[in-house]
Amino acid sequence: MQTNKEIISPLIEIQELSFSYEKDSVLEAVNLEVFDKDFLVLIGPNGGGKSTLMKLMLGMLTANEGSLKILGKAPAKSLTTIGYVPQNTNVNINFPIEAIEVVMMGHSSHKPALFGYKKEEIAHAMFTLRQVGMEEFAHSKIGSLSGGQRQRVMIARALCSNPKILFLDEPTSNIDAEGQKSIYELLKELNKKVTIVVISHDLSMILNYATKVAHINKKLSFHDLNSLQKEFTTNNNHICEVELLQMLGKRQ
Repeated sequence: MQTNKEIISPLIEIQELSFSYEKDSVLEAVNLEVFDKDFLVLIGPNGGGKSTLMKLMLGMLTANEGSLKILGKAPAKSLTTIGYVPQNTNVNINFPIEAIEVVMMGHSSHKPALFGYKKEEIAHAMFTLRQVGMEEFAHSKIGSLSGGQRQRVMIARALCSNPKILFLDEPTSNIDAEGQKSIYELLKELNKKVTIVVISHDLSMILNYATKVAHINKKLSFHDLNSLQKEFTTNNNHICEVELLQMLGKRQ
């Protein structure tokens, strides 16, 4: 019997994925689905496999077992549909390059500077700077910006290819508390149009911004944060960070 109910396919689909560096097992039988407009935070101990899983999703590594699809394709064939902000941005802040030039590097049609960029590419780069609140700093040298401002420029660079999924590896490391909150608020706004997958150790981010949490320590344990919040608010008037962390731990 057919129904009119629409079948929603995940943007990221991982099934029984395992990965090892030579003989050292890093990930075991990982299963995960990420859907449109999800805000997924990857948490877990250092060495637990968070960064490895993200590298697999980005096509930087290949799984030993299992399957991983991004928008129905292998990660290596989906690079034009994703944006990535690494923890170490590899931008020399002493190099005399402007913010707009850094953002232009994010064009999927990136060419050597010798050939220049099309007017529409420049206009789109300015648009992404406007999205992250950095338009007025377009012609500022990257080294003159604060850590939070530079991170916004890196996010603009990742947005330049119009990604459907934005991956970020600890985007607020080495940024002060005010700058961290500003980045979180930006990601929350971007999440209205783009699916977010981020590695973070910050519980305040999980509580206030994420919709889904995946705890990774070789194996993956998935949590729908909306469901957890409902469990807390059924009997309490607030959500305690410590209690939430305990609940996540109990469900491993």
